[in-house]
Amino acid sequence: MNTPIEHSDEYWMAKALRLAERGLYSTSPNPRVGCVIVKDNRLIGEGWHQQAGGPHAEVHALRMAGDQAQHATAYVTLEPCSHFGRTPPCANALAAAGVARVVGACRDPNPQVGGRGFQHLRDAGIEVTESCLQAQAEALNTGFIQRMRSGLPWVSIKLAQSLDGRTAMASGASQWITGPDARRDVQRLRARSCAVITGASSVLIDNPSMTVRPAETGIEQPEHLWRQPLRVVIDGQQRLSGNEKLFNQSGDILLAVTDPTRVTVQRAAELGQLTLWQSPPTRSGKVDLPALLQFLAAQGHNEVLVESGAHLAAAFVESGLVNELVLYCAPTLLGSSARPLLVLPLESMQQQMRWQWQDIRMIGNDLRLTLRPEQDQPG
Repeated sequence: MNTPIEHSDEYWMAKALRLAERGLYSTSPNPRVGCVIVKDNRLIGEGWHQQAGGPHAEVHALRMAGDQAQHATAYVTLEPCSHFGRTPPCANALAAAGVARVVGACRDPNPQVGGRGFQHLRDAGIEVTESCLQAQAEALNTGFIQRMRSGLPWVSIKLAQSLDGRTAMASGASQWITGPDARRDVQRLRARSCAVITGASSVLIDNPSMTVRPAETGIEQPEHLWRQPLRVVIDGQQRLSGNEKLFNQSGDILLAVTDPTRVTVQRAAELGQLTLWQSPPTRSGKVDLPALLQFLAAQGHNEVLVESGAHLAAAFVESGLVNELVLYCAPTLLGSSARPLLVLPLESMQQQMRWQWQDIRMIGNDLRLTLRPEQDQPG
């Protein structure tokens, strides 16, 4: 008889990470977490956190394992919680189940946990191994980690351009530069975001709904797990009337303004789906973008997607608020009079803003380029 292959910690943690990925579109404001329980080199329990307020990954896995969890090993992609929130502490549940060992991928950056979960397990006599596939686990929760550490959400900017770096014709017409596969990919990007930010100019030109359309994502997920991101519209000059398409779609809207007494979107306010956020004063008289992001983070928004025109996108870049640029490049030319990707007042090579490649791949007949700011900029 052949002896079963003894799988490594990395093997089982990779399985737990694949489970955690199932919560990519549904766990906000909580992190995405997966858990597997193994005994005698055999999987006896598995689970993933599906939705805020619901059972955590460890609870699902322990329920499946039952009494077999005693003396088993649990693999968890994030440190088990040690505090009472909407649900009881998972560290307590693992200890009560009698597991002998817990392997964790990374520590929970939440100050309420921050090592206390692992210490609780050690105090209960459980062997704890940390930092197994840590980088992969942190990549799955960049927004949650950033919000806990800095008080700001993870900010991505989505842009689509032609080969010659243009985003729209001089008239503003831009539908469609990219193909249907890229547009489906954008739906998935939007679906994993807690909030989507745009500007009044984009609303007036494109009249978007800014909603997630599940059927277009290609993602199979139970209907109750779908959620709509908060739609944030920056309207510093109060140009919107309230008759735009997005105000007629279900879902919450945050209107960021500088003077709430001038707001004219009363119809949307009467429907109860609109919240006004007044920006603190700025020298330019425009909406304070860092303050807006701090407010969104305080409301539990981990990942924010900016889908806007060249001016607002550039303002986020200039302010150093962008963590990631997702650029879709279509094999087409729009010409020199078409609108540029970003409106940045750069005049010398010393002012250039360099980025680091993170990922390059084909999406249908378009390229998706993912970049992050280079830490050491010229000058």
